[in-house]
Amino acid sequence: MIVEAESLPRLRQRTSEKWRAYPDDVLPLFVAEMDYPLAPPIAQALHAAVDRSDTGYIGPDDRTQRAFTDYVGARWGWSVDPAHTRTTTDVSVVIVEALRMLIEPGDRVVITPPVYPPFFELIPEAGGVVEEVPLLEGGTDGRGWALDLAGLERAFAGGARAFLLCNPHNPLGLVHPREELEAVAALAARHGVHVVSDEVHAPLTHSDATFTPFLSVSDDARRVGVAAHAASKAWNLAGLKCALFVAGSPELAERIHALPIEVEVRTSQFGRISTEAAYRHGQEWLDGALRAIETNRALLSVLLTDRLPRVGYREPHAGYLAWLDFRELGWGDDPAARILEEARVALNPGADFGTQGAGFVRLNLACSPEVLTEAIDRIAELTRR
Repeated sequence: MIVEAESLPRLRQRTSEKWRAYPDDVLPLFVAEMDYPLAPPIAQALHAAVDRSDTGYIGPDDRTQRAFTDYVGARWGWSVDPAHTRTTTDVSVVIVEALRMLIEPGDRVVITPPVYPPFFELIPEAGGVVEEVPLLEGGTDGRGWALDLAGLERAFAGGARAFLLCNPHNPLGLVHPREELEAVAALAARHGVHVVSDEVHAPLTHSDATFTPFLSVSDDARRVGVAAHAASKAWNLAGLKCALFVAGSPELAERIHALPIEVEVRTSQFGRISTEAAYRHGQEWLDGALRAIETNRALLSVLLTDRLPRVGYREPHAGYLAWLDFRELGWGDDPAARILEEARVALNPGADFGTQGAGFVRLNLACSPEVLTEAIDRIAELTRR
């Protein structure tokens, strides 16, 4: 089974950001929304909730958390106590509230750009100060980008109090190796640093990679870590508003449960219902979506080699976002601006992900092969002008 993207006329009936931010002559390959139809088990669960008028406040019910812990146990061999989890609205809220819980105002929090743009804003929202330790471009073994462990150690030793980890890493689709995560945990424990691991892209790990939950790698990781999880990215549920705190230790679990009750009760009722359905019954659909994404991942390699050979691209190993290097074309720090204006294709500007992203763009692969091909054809036409 391969999940197929819906047609452009049907997609343009959607009212989400992807389909309302630009006019209809623009191909929207920017924001991380999929063009695939909703997974049938999730649609059925939501229809059933509407049929029973189940549209009130969330209740004292841990079925969503138990669905999550069963899923991660079966999928990644990760044993999580449901009592060490708590729901809230979305991963950004998990990050902000976890950081507020773990740092003092003015504390430095490390990020590893190029990285998901809201990280630059979530840390100040939590009262922290951003400290950048950029990824190593090219990596230490030629495999691509990698965490700068020496740079992290310098930052931790220099007084940073927390590390906001992106695992897998957006926008690169980088799946951090277990040994690197073990090293991060050991460094953090040695220097009294807490780690908040954003793992929203984890279920979208491709068939040629292995995702490792940060909290699973060692006792050090469990002592210092809080993870952020949600079904929102893998099953395209961002508008339904449900995410999970996952604590690595009883002590941190006690602290997440001591957060104000409003942190939890703002979770959407439909978000909990859809998240439970995704983790319980959504794997067949997700496997089909991943096959479609991996097909497009390979197609993009072929298209770029044929039409835009000077654009750099390493195939991602998680997620459906491609990180494209336009620097050799000399289109400036923001090639996405020219591409939008002249080719009518909307991409994310690389500089939004940090200064290291100047000259790059992020492209969404979760579309039909036909839309992806047309987008690259439009961009390639600019090189012939």
